[in-house]
Amino acid sequence: MEQDHYCGEPPKTIDAYIASQAENIQPRLREVYATIKAALPDASEKISWQMPTFWKGQNLIHFAASKKHIGLYPGGEAMTVFVDKLTDYKTSKGSIQLPNNKPLPFELIREIALWCGKENAK
Repeated sequence: MEQDHYCGEPPKTIDAYIASQAENIQPRLREVYATIKAALPDASEKISWQMPTFWKGQNLIHFAASKKHIGLYPGGEAMTVFVDKLTDYKTSKGSIQLPNNKPLPFELIREIALWCGKENAK
């Protein structure tokens, strides 16, 4: 991952994580954060694996800044469920790269976050 590393103490909150990133990416991170937060209002927020994480009994979904994209990490099963909607994005086993030079797919992020929350409730 091309994520920034921290000298000293890593951020303890999602807001602190966003504030620690490059200024030009912070607005995009805030938009991803707000989209997921609106979809998962009952989830707790924390930093896990050095990434902003939404949690409810287990990790639901993470996101993180990289140099050229924002990574969305909904897990491997979500990748299978949403495969047809991810054809425009670079993906790997449990991650989606949202390029910084393209508009963010807010509806897709919301849909994936809702799915992650629903799957956890089973």
